[in-house]
Amino acid sequence: MADLVADAAGSYIAELQRGYLADRSSAVAALAQLRRGAGKLPEQVPQLWGMTGTEQLYADGKLSETDAERAEAAVFLAVTLYALHQQSRTGQGMHRAGVELGAAVRRLMPAGALDEPIRRRFVRAGTAETRAALADRLRALISLLRKVSIPLDYALLARQLYQAQLPDGLRQVRQSWGRSFHAYRPQQSGAGSPAPRPDTTTPSGIASVDVPFADKDSS
Repeated sequence: MADLVADAAGSYIAELQRGYLADRSSAVAALAQLRRGAGKLPEQVPQLWGMTGTEQLYADGKLSETDAERAEAAVFLAVTLYALHQQSRTGQGMHRAGVELGAAVRRLMPAGALDEPIRRRFVRAGTAETRAALADRLRALISLLRKVSIPLDYALLARQLYQAQLPDGLRQVRQSWGRSFHAYRPQQSGAGSPAPRPDTTTPSGIASVDVPFADKDSS
């Protein structure tokens, strides 16, 4: 199921990205609408039903109610966060394979040093215990990445958002994010002027819909 989620999100976002970078009016309009859902859950934005690529999840048959809920939430979050990330970035795609969240966040910081406000935002995302909280906190991080045009692998993010809803899955996702954060090393070539510093003001409050992020039992 995780592969299906990653494929559905990745293919849909790649098509949106191609259209946006080619300045197709349909893709530009779609991303403008999808941005309204960034940081929210599918049930909070019924205006976006049918616009986030979740139909691809049902191509091979019917999902169980539990799998459908988890998969749709993961794809919806990935697609809408990508729409926010790509806003006004007409010369570069913000969806890029192989860039995990931890490494992308580390790139926001000076080489060899930690930016404490950014680190705290990353920790807040990693310690979210509901889908609503994680959606809101990821939106804050994506806004920072967008400001300095740091891309992210949204197929991988969708996979991890699905995995995090499985028993013990959130712990594994946290480990992966932390590992990619600590393992990132800046490229040595092509050094130029430092990127503009992102805004590090306090993020907005947690979204109002408080849905359990990971199941409490394994049944």
